[in-house]
Amino acid sequence: MRNRLLSPLTRRILTVNILPLAILVAGILYLDEYREGLVVAKLAALETQAEIFAGALGEGAIGTRPDGGQFILPNAAQPMLRRLTAPTRTRARAFSADGTEIADSRFLAGQGGAVKVEALPPPKYGDVSSSAFNDLYDLLAELLPAGERLPPFPLKVSLRAYDLPIAAAALDGGVATARWSHYGGMQLGATAPVQRFKQVLGAVLLTANADDIDANVRAFRLDILRVFAVVLGLTVMLSLYLAGAIARPVRRLAEAADRVRYGHGEADEIPDFTRRRDEIGDLSESLRDMTEALWQRIEANESFAADVAHEIKNPLTSLRSAVETVARVGNPEKQAALMDIIQDDVWRLDRLISDISDASRLDAELARGEMESIDLGRLLLALAQVHQTALAQVNKPEVDNGVDAHSARLVFRGGDADCNVRGIEGRLVQVFQNLISNAQSFSPLGGEISLSVRRDRADILVHVDDQGMGIPVDSLDSIFERFYSERPESESFGRHSGLGLSISRQIIEAHGGTIHAENIQGGRGQRLGARFVVRLPAVDA
Repeated sequence: MRNRLLSPLTRRILTVNILPLAILVAGILYLDEYREGLVVAKLAALETQAEIFAGALGEGAIGTRPDGGQFILPNAAQPMLRRLTAPTRTRARAFSADGTEIADSRFLAGQGGAVKVEALPPPKYGDVSSSAFNDLYDLLAELLPAGERLPPFPLKVSLRAYDLPIAAAALDGGVATARWSHYGGMQLGATAPVQRFKQVLGAVLLTANADDIDANVRAFRLDILRVFAVVLGLTVMLSLYLAGAIARPVRRLAEAADRVRYGHGEADEIPDFTRRRDEIGDLSESLRDMTEALWQRIEANESFAADVAHEIKNPLTSLRSAVETVARVGNPEKQAALMDIIQDDVWRLDRLISDISDASRLDAELARGEMESIDLGRLLLALAQVHQTALAQVNKPEVDNGVDAHSARLVFRGGDADCNVRGIEGRLVQVFQNLISNAQSFSPLGGEISLSVRRDRADILVHVDDQGMGIPVDSLDSIFERFYSERPESESFGRHSGLGLSISRQIIEAHGGTIHAENIQGGRGQRLGARFVVRLPAVDA
């Protein structure tokens, strides 16, 4: 397991928490509704001022020609515009009716001629940290996409009204506003007609730079960035805390799992986070249970291997002794007897190895097998019919591969029709065949084996009863252990490996059920036979 400064999970949590916040701030800075509102408000103010200026000129700066026609007096309009724009940082121009510029508030009349006045920008103050923060702001502002492209403001010494559409519109009696680009910034303007007795005598153009708007927007954006910096810091700290609360326990669980995998750790090596009462706690509990089950499986495999070695040694010892003896015996009858022993031991080994092979691969088959709905009533009825047919063909006890054929009668007693379980049909058939075969081994000649099935609330109960000698009380649970051997005296030694009932219990438990043995008691307490009870969870048909 690699050690990382920031785990991938931590990076993902940081990304998920920071990215929406960054997108929100970028959207606010880009869309900039605040700036647009300021621009619209200033244009409205300029429009109002233009109407006021036009009204003032129409009342105080109008001259009359000899023919009675009226016009704007340039000498009166110039100082009037200068006086009106003094409190503001706007520039006013007056145009005659033919569109000629006749007055400009930025020019002062003097002895040497007209002098142009330019307003200087305010001085910049601030410490080193503010300057650095401003530089950072300027860098971020450059990264933002540019807004709409504005037409440039005409740079002419003598401006004519018809150079500007809004000024031409004012000469037609309208009021209008416009925006231009000017020296890298924005220029705002508004025009209004100068009227006398509803006669348009000229126009007034007011222009102003958007420096104050840019300053307000800058301050607004800096406030947003300061809030963003604080929220970002809190988000990072909370994200790191959240990542630590998730990633650190997961890392500890992964490291513990590696120790168990490569070392000799047991379930106690897995940290216990169950007190968290969350998914990490559930994962911790599952890993601890899994590790405990793993070690139980390892111990079971070790015990199984030891039992297998012990069980195989018995027929091997007998086989080796018989083989060594047969070479030294000259009597044909004794040699034939020894050869029978050798064949019997070989058969025992074959049967034992087959059962061991079946038991060893049982777990894998049960894990991979497909569960399906099975009607136990129909399945057991079919098994009973097969056994009855086989018994009907047996007229006398015979030996087939060393297995005695008993003539105990098998009787099936079906219960409820709804006896469906979910399981692997082949393995369940193996269980009940084994129980029937076991009952036949212990049933007396002419006895009866009872096979019944019924529904018990949410379970299906199957009973396999025989009329044999029963089971010793202290062996009722031991008979399900591996290689346990408790066989009738009439049965030849080695016919059974002692794995049948152990395999049956393993199959039933894998299906979520239980299996146990009990004795059938008589009225006086005597044993009338053995009963194997299988309980499986029922499912709807």
